[in-house]
This record gives sequence, C-alpha cells and structure tokens, in this order.
Amino acid sequence: KQGPVASPMSMRSVLTSGSCLSPPPPPPPPPGPPPIFDTESIKDEGTASRSALFAQLNQGEAITKGLRHVSDDQKTHKNPSLRNQGPPVRSPTKSHTPSPTSPRNSPQQSHAPVLELEGKKWRVEYQEDKNDLVINNTELKQVAYIFKCNKSTLQIKGKINSITIDNCKKFGLVFDNVVGIVEVINSRDIQIQVMGKVPTISINKTEGCHIYLSEESLDCEIVSAKSSEMNVLIPQEGDYKEFPVPEQFKTAWDGSKLVTEPAEIVG
Repeated sequence: KQGPVASPMSMRSVLTSGSCLSPPPPPPPPPGPPPIFDTESIKDEGTASRSALFAQLNQGEAITKGLRHVSDDQKTHKNPSLRNQGPPVRSPTKSHTPSPTSPRNSPQQSHAPVLELEGKKWRVEYQEDKNDLVINNTELKQVAYIFKCNKSTLQIKGKINSITIDNCKKFGLVFDNVVGIVEVINSRDIQIQVMGKVPTISINKTEGCHIYLSEESLDCEIVSAKSSEMNVLIPQEGDYKEFPVPEQFKTAWDGSKLVTEPAEIVG
C-alpha cells in the first residue's frame, strides 16, 4: 500500500522481458477521504429555528392574528349534529366492565333468630316482628344482651344483673328488676318500661327513647350522650306524664369551675 503505483509502461516492459514470473496483482485503491460534517451549518439552523420561535412568542396578542376564524355553524358545542357524526369516545381512565363482586349485587346475609341462655348471658339476637318474647327463671348473676332486634317486644321476669340493647330498631322492653344498669346503644325508637326498680339507665347514640318508670324507680338516674328525642314518663294519678330529656346545654366559667346547665326549659 505504501509503495509506488506501477504505470502501464512498466507493466508492459515486464511482460515483454520474457520473464516467467507472473506479474503481482495491482494494489487496492487508497481509502477515500473521511466524510465532512458541516457542524457549523447545523448549529446555524438550530439557532435560526430557536430565534424564529422566540420571535413568535414575543408577538404577544399579535400571535393570534394568523389563526383562522371558525363560524358558529362549525362549532360542535352549538351544533349537536356535528357531535353525533363522530363515534363515541370512551374515557381510558374508567373501566366499563362491571365488577363480578360488586357489594350492591351481593345479597344481604340473613341470620337465624336467637333466644337462649349461654352461660350467664341471655342472648336475644336477630328477632323480627316478634311481640311475644319472654325470658323466665332469671337469676341475679345473669345478664341479657339484645342485638339487632327489630319491631319486637321482650319481657324479662324476675331480677337480673344488667340489660344491654344494641343496634335495635322499634324495640320494646319490659322488665321487673335490674340491680345494675340498663344500656341502650346505637339504637332507634326504643321503649322501656320498668315494673320494679332500676338504679341507672344509660342512653348512647340513640334516636328516640321513651322510658316508663314505676313508682319504685323514681330515683333512677338517666345518663345520656349523643342521643336525641328522649323522654321520661312519670306515673301521676293513674296515668303517665311525659318529660323530655335535655339535648342542648350551656356551659359557663363561674370563677373556679365550669358550670353546665340545660339550654332549654324543661316543664
């Protein structure tokens, strides 16, 4: 590759000299020059495009002069017929396939009604439209737990330790004697009638609770919280007189402590 290139005359002289040696093959042509990139022209083109872009942005409000005016008959929001021409487009973010385990379609689980003594606890659960529920043969150490009973009435005879009414609606309770407490929790439209004595009745998160006291249970204390529509009925002259339980209170500082009083007049 680095030697001199043979001329046609020298090749002819070798062939005519009568030598027996074959002539050597011609050397390959030298490589061409490397491609030349015009970096200056590329740089000039990029600078020119950026300058044109900034020139358009610097026009301000004048940049909209080149836009074509669209008449009212070409606007889709003023012509419903134009919107109907195209196929409906679904949003890619919303899934249109109904879920097979949708909670709305799942049937409500039903429970069998329960009225039984389990150890020292009377369980009264899932009773519906039963107005003849009775618990007999009670003992002082026993308690009663009433859960999710609707449109029903229960009578508890004898003396029992405590009674709890939880998540019940339109439920009536009649009992003889309770030595502890009667609690009403997360319920609605409850009626309680005391035939004997009870020291405390607690009402929490309940809407609508009517308590009928007996002559022996007039010293009962009623504790309420987060509840409304509460009434206590006191026996007077062979009948009952209704007294509402306050739902609103006012609190003031008397100089040494907070004093809370009902905000409504109870007559």
